[in-house]
Amino acid sequence: MQLSYWEKKNWFTNVDFTIVGSGIVGLHTALRLRELYPKNKILILERGMLPQGASTKNAGFACFGSLSEILDDLKRHSETEVLSLVEKRWNGLKMLRNRLGDEAIGFKNYGGYELFFESDSETYHECLQNIEAVNRLLFPLFGENVFSFQADTFGFAKKKDLVIYNRFEGQIDTGNMMQNLLKQVYQNDILILNHQKVIGFEELSNSVEVFLENFSFKTKKLIFATNGFASQLTNQEVIPARAQVLITKPIENLRIKGVFHMDKGYYYFRNVGNRILLGGARNLDFETETTTEIALNEKIQNRLEEVLKTVILPNQDFEIEHRWSGIMGMGKAKLPIIKQHSENVYYGVRLGGIGIAIGSLIGKELAEIVTYN
Repeated sequence: MQLSYWEKKNWFTNVDFTIVGSGIVGLHTALRLRELYPKNKILILERGMLPQGASTKNAGFACFGSLSEILDDLKRHSETEVLSLVEKRWNGLKMLRNRLGDEAIGFKNYGGYELFFESDSETYHECLQNIEAVNRLLFPLFGENVFSFQADTFGFAKKKDLVIYNRFEGQIDTGNMMQNLLKQVYQNDILILNHQKVIGFEELSNSVEVFLENFSFKTKKLIFATNGFASQLTNQEVIPARAQVLITKPIENLRIKGVFHMDKGYYYFRNVGNRILLGGARNLDFETETTTEIALNEKIQNRLEEVLKTVILPNQDFEIEHRWSGIMGMGKAKLPIIKQHSENVYYGVRLGGIGIAIGSLIGKELAEIVTYN
């Protein structure tokens, strides 16, 4: 592709920071860099029309982990590591809300709930036995007990009688959040180019050459914030994980308000006004869903609809309005990767499926490890 003199001069000359990925992490990285370097040129490259991963495709959960998820994490991580991870998520949520404001992101503090399928006695009893221990672990962070058992008042079916309540959880409007983040980026003289797929890079003596599909340019610093797509260019231990989602048409007299988790977080649903959004069931078909292809999985979509009919909205008419999928970044460990790869290349990836909570903090920390003279 032939660039004009003007295009080359304004977008691709004297670039100080190039960020790959315009999702939550990439935008927060750019905003923090602007605070640290008020006059430097910052360029964001995005492979899609909109962020290609999960930032505009998530369920809008302002949460930091259900009780069963935390118990599962404690089997693979120390108490100190788990507490640190929850703290990062909680602080990240506060940072996001402080930056944009609750009204701008549609934040609603309806609380969070964990349900258990009738067949899931093992996890249910594990939570019964360990709720006090987890509350003790989290008490220094929240100053009160986070989790409590209570009766189901929503009329769900085919699940255990008690649900777990967490008053600290809420929900946001994902579209409004991303639009307002983008507004702040534009207002801070940060350039964004969409439909620009990075296919490689080469480190030079004091810069990095970035190769796009049709041309290349040089940047002083190259920063990857590509999460689920990270393994394609960075060789980091990030496993792509596709998430399936559906949403209903408006439902008259819907009484369900809040965010809800089931099956160790593999199923999740919430109200969006008077609609129900339901996602997950990736554990039915891990092999197929370990992909960066954005597509629907009929097996999983059918299961989601079955759960909607039999558990969430029993004996109630509804229609599915829309279905979609998004790409998350997972790994053997849940701790994110924030690291300097070389003198001029940096990574901030592997958000563990909870990017809303942790993405803003990862962006800040990523920007702050970038050294620039």
